[in-house]
Amino acid sequence: MTLRSIILTLAAGLFLTAGAYAQESKEAAMHRKAAEVIAQMTLDEKISMMMNSTPGVERLGIKPYDWWSEALHGVARNGRATVFPEPIGLGATFDPVLVKKIGEVVSEEGRAKFDMARSMKNYSRYTGLTFWAPNINIFRDPRWGRGMETYGEDPFLTGTMGTAYVKGIQGDDPFYLKAAACAKHFAVHSGPESTRHSYNAVPTLKDLYETYLPAFERLVKDAKVEVVMGAYNRVFGDSASGSKFLLTETLRDQWGFNGHVVSDCGAIDDIYRGHHIAQDAAAASAIAIKAGLNLECGSSFRSLKTAVDRGLLTEADIDKALEPLIMTQLRLGILYDDPDCPYYGIPTSVIGSAEHYALARQAAVESMVLLKNADNLLPLRKDIQNVYVTGTAATDTYSMMGNYYGISDHYSTYLQGIVSKVSDGTNVNYKPGYTLVPTKDVNPGNYATSQAATADYTIMFMGNNGTTEGEESDAISSPSIGDRLNIDLPENQMSFFRQVLRQRSRNNRLIVVLTGGSPINLQEIAAGADAVIMAWYPGQEGGDALAELLFGEKNFSGKLPVTFPLTTDTLPAFDDYTMKGRTYKYMEGNTMYPFGYGLAYGSSIYGDLTLLTKKPKMGESVEVEIPVMNSGNVERTETVQLYVSTPNAGADAPFSQLAAFERITLKPGQSRTVHFTVSADQMKEFQMDGSAKQVKGTYTITVGSAAPTERSEELGAALRSVSFKL
Repeated sequence: MTLRSIILTLAAGLFLTAGAYAQESKEAAMHRKAAEVIAQMTLDEKISMMMNSTPGVERLGIKPYDWWSEALHGVARNGRATVFPEPIGLGATFDPVLVKKIGEVVSEEGRAKFDMARSMKNYSRYTGLTFWAPNINIFRDPRWGRGMETYGEDPFLTGTMGTAYVKGIQGDDPFYLKAAACAKHFAVHSGPESTRHSYNAVPTLKDLYETYLPAFERLVKDAKVEVVMGAYNRVFGDSASGSKFLLTETLRDQWGFNGHVVSDCGAIDDIYRGHHIAQDAAAASAIAIKAGLNLECGSSFRSLKTAVDRGLLTEADIDKALEPLIMTQLRLGILYDDPDCPYYGIPTSVIGSAEHYALARQAAVESMVLLKNADNLLPLRKDIQNVYVTGTAATDTYSMMGNYYGISDHYSTYLQGIVSKVSDGTNVNYKPGYTLVPTKDVNPGNYATSQAATADYTIMFMGNNGTTEGEESDAISSPSIGDRLNIDLPENQMSFFRQVLRQRSRNNRLIVVLTGGSPINLQEIAAGADAVIMAWYPGQEGGDALAELLFGEKNFSGKLPVTFPLTTDTLPAFDDYTMKGRTYKYMEGNTMYPFGYGLAYGSSIYGDLTLLTKKPKMGESVEVEIPVMNSGNVERTETVQLYVSTPNAGADAPFSQLAAFERITLKPGQSRTVHFTVSADQMKEFQMDGSAKQVKGTYTITVGSAAPTERSEELGAALRSVSFKL
């Protein structure tokens, strides 16, 4: 019998869907298949399958596979793909339906690229179907360089958007996965980047269960996420990638997680090199396996055989850790070519299709946030006479990409978008004005300065890109290995801005468009500019999307998914994981623009908030409704937000916390009544021991267009409240 015939016989036996497996469920049958595969492997072969770059097992017909693929906002690091807005911008959409569609596009393009790569025998990194996204860490401190990768500072919003993305990526088959999504980084991980390989996060149990774990729990329970990635840091003294408390007791025992757990890249090395918990790679690997880790991104697991030889692990431990990995490949239909998998045969014509580009533009439009619009300056007329565009981001595609990005064959820069909308009789000029990477102050005689100051309309681009904020070592101009020391913009940008203000003519109107993935100190900019827009990192369609908004073809609907503070000076220390004094839930008196805030063209009227539950009781849900009317003359989308304040709000509980939201689109003069149900769980207070319970006292439900803060009221956000006692 030839080797080929042996392999074909084994493969056929493994994929019998009748006969011996006819009476079993698909799940049970596949678990049996996984056990059979593992039983045929040697210890060395098993270990080789537990590191991200696997050589396959040729004698069993198992092809090489690299588990490391990225898809944070589109298929990433793998050639041509549709590039959507960075997740912080997707968080600003407050649109889980849109985010689910994006996930569907990602897995569709990913499948097509995977099939093509395999046909070329290309098994290299980033060609696989295990996408290490989304990042659902909480953006608790605006200095964190990777905050851009998250959906913002709020656990409810993060869980909602993350769940939508995972469902879109993984598909709706009861067994098979279109692609595998990954909830990362588990857990209590959000900077600083400079110490992430050595620091020990010690949150209170209250903060752990109230803030850091809820989004992960939702992705496990509601989205059935297939993969969870452990973080670099320690949590309560144990490596997050080697924590039995996190990976077994919480993830599997309490939440019922059935997928596999992967380490962040190099995190097992950190167990002995950064955290000094173990003496060497073998001991560190044994700690991770026993804690519940299945797959290493890295190479420390090469020492697993040494760990077995030293009695730190048994081969049964290896088998148990390997089984979820085999199951993931079976769910993907890629361990062997599985004829029952419904996701084969997606053509490469879907990659970068017109429909996908249109979705990317819609996402970019929905993500941008209008922060100021003095005297209703915007939208602009297309027949304006003289417009000057300045700032390096106007022509810089890197300022549109963010982090973990793919590469498109089509980019619309901001300058291109603006020029495409104005009349052919409009005078448009452009100069960079300053360098994005700080060098020295702008020359006062700079041509860009004088022209920008005298144009009828100046559109100035300011902010950050991936050189000034990002992951450890990626942001080459960051003063702190990817993080920022504060939220101020570089002095050369501010100097240029001030010079334009000093020289501006009486009729000059200044519009500032901000790029970046994190809050910016806007006190001076908001005081001097007539209009301010936060564009984030909008992806490949950013230029056309911005132009559609500037010239009124589309209306703004984005809302801030993170608070823009006045300063970082009064925040807790960056490496302090307490939530007291952080985010809209606990921050007091330091807000420039509040969570949930964002303007639009036209106006809306919020009516009275009505409590429909006549006699609220402990342990029961509460229903409310509110009428919302478009009182303007253009169509607009309202994101109606509901916040809960419990009896100890501002003391031992958040001032308020987001519990529901709904996007509604209203034509001019149209009204709609929005109905919300608030569950008893959403009205519980977390205690210092991590438990949650309802307490007696007064509860307040607030519905409106931003988080209920004093600054929200100053900015004119609609807020309507109703209180009741339990």
